[in-house]
Amino acid sequence: MKLALASVLIAAALLSGCNTAGGDISGPGLAPIPGSITYNGQPRTKLTKSPIGSYFPHTFVDARGREVEETYIIRPDRSLMIANRVYRPIFRWND
Repeated sequence: MKLALASVLIAAALLSGCNTAGGDISGPGLAPIPGSITYNGQPRTKLTKSPIGSYFPHTFVDARGREVEETYIIRPDRSLMIANRVYRPIFRWND
């Protein structure tokens, strides 16, 4: 039990230094998929009150029925960049 707890604490310490966005908000980011905020181009409304470099999540269901969570970063020109995408697993309890 102590070994498992120590492993979790070490993993958490190592991951705490990671930065999903990498600090670079000038790169291309991930390509949008259906359901992404930027799938049909950038949104028409600009996020003028949000600070540059701030981020926010967006969750949706893709065409396969998987839950997808994307994290967007606001660039200096007020456009959005997809910085991270996570697919949540589908659990089927009756299989």
